[in-house]
Amino acid sequence: MPEPREDSVRVSWLKRIGWLIVFWILGVAVLGMVAGLLRLLMNAAGLTA
Repeated sequence: MPEPREDSVRVSWLKRIGWLIVFWILGVAVLGMVAGLLRLLMNAAGLTA
């Protein structure tokens, strides 16, 4: 089996890092939305800080 070229290895590495960053940003955004929703629900129930 031929060894992969250095260019294809670099592209594969960049794709993996890119997907990691995308999923991290999406995870942070979802956590922010859940926190905002919980805050709205708590304010609606009269629980304010």
